[in-house]
Amino acid sequence: MATDSWALAVDEQEAAAESVSGLKSKDLVNKWWTAGLITHKDKAAQSLLNKLIRSNLVNTTNQVEVLQRDPNSPLYSVKSFEELRLKPPLLQGVYAMGFNRPSKIQENALPMMLAEPPQNLIAQSQSGTGKTAAFVLAMLSHVDPSNKWPQCLCVSPTYELALQTGKVIEQMGKFYPEVKLMYAIRGNKLERGMKLQEQIVIGTPGTVLDWCQKLKFIDPKKIKVFVLDEADVMIATQGHLDQSIRIQRMLPKTCQMLLFSATFEETVWNFAKRIIPDPNIIKLKREEETLDTIKQYYVVCNSKEEKFQALCNIYGAITIAQAMIFCHTRRTAGWLAGELSKEGHQVALLSGEMQVEQRAAVIQRFREGKEKVLVTTNVCARGIDVEQVSVVINFDLPVDKDGNPDNETYLHRIGRTGRFGKRGLAINMVDSKFSMNILNRIQEHFNKKIEKLDTDDLDEIEKIAN
Repeated sequence: MATDSWALAVDEQEAAAESVSGLKSKDLVNKWWTAGLITHKDKAAQSLLNKLIRSNLVNTTNQVEVLQRDPNSPLYSVKSFEELRLKPPLLQGVYAMGFNRPSKIQENALPMMLAEPPQNLIAQSQSGTGKTAAFVLAMLSHVDPSNKWPQCLCVSPTYELALQTGKVIEQMGKFYPEVKLMYAIRGNKLERGMKLQEQIVIGTPGTVLDWCQKLKFIDPKKIKVFVLDEADVMIATQGHLDQSIRIQRMLPKTCQMLLFSATFEETVWNFAKRIIPDPNIIKLKREEETLDTIKQYYVVCNSKEEKFQALCNIYGAITIAQAMIFCHTRRTAGWLAGELSKEGHQVALLSGEMQVEQRAAVIQRFREGKEKVLVTTNVCARGIDVEQVSVVINFDLPVDKDGNPDNETYLHRIGRTGRFGKRGLAINMVDSKFSMNILNRIQEHFNKKIEKLDTDDLDEIEKIAN
């Protein structure tokens, strides 16, 4: 399962961190990184985590950029689901799911997806923007329920992500019982020689390819809509890229092709352009994260015990609604969570051995304010948005595999506190010449001074909170 290798990577990371106490800092980081490198499977786990912890759409202010296949054709966007002239049971399903009006990505993507003749689409959209609901609506709209064979095919990178998409199909198709769904996932064994009668098939690339090619449960020439979801996760997983291309080549020229990805590095672009002919393209311009609303400080310590004492002094001097504390290894995170609990703090711990569902439950409790401190490792830290976080503490500074400052992660971490118009506070723990050098380079990169804080001076700590 996705989370096993992920947890293993963190275990190796700990072992590496322990075995290199005698090495120079740069070597230490290299060893840490190569052992704890975020695995391809972790990308899938992160995507699943985002789906599990989001109960509603993200209110994004991002700008949508649309590049049409034919720049001369009129560009349609919709402000209501009624404008799409959906089949009544589908409109009923949309409203039952709690969608009152289309999200930004839906406004532009749905008219293209539902157009006649069908149009191909490459779309960039982060988790929580409503893209799954958009392509599910497209699949349900194009199905002819009187034809008892697969007409829509959706490929996801993992079994768990396929099940999540399946849930959306079941919810949106609640009032459209004539349309049936089948999961092409490992463990779903069918009798040889049978032909599927379900109109929508969702699954992972290896099983879908087998069902089309070897076992012939699906006739690929009858597929009307092909969806490739989470393309950035897909191409990071060994074998999936090749399998996806082989599936796509079996489909008819008239088949509508839809590809979605949260990020568009060059490798993803090249893959998308190779697999989707004559596409319309929708890009979500990323919101610029800023450090302008965040006060940054650093504390000089000589050991993790001194770091912990500094932390206690900060908690003793200022009122903190909720805090996130980032550690480099699971061992440090576990030790710190234990020490904080002994001091009477309500602590949540996110660490590598947890299943995705367990992590989602921890984040949900933190969101609800049941715990006030979230201690987490690098690997777990992505995609968590909690409004009440007023302080972010880097117990360990983020570094990349070459021992250089990981500026993007630094921005991403501390950017969690200066959100929603509030002022944020970021405190960095420095415990060596190496980490002081990393801090100086982070200052230079962002051109923002990070002030020194003496945590033995309670008056000084009180000032930073005002």
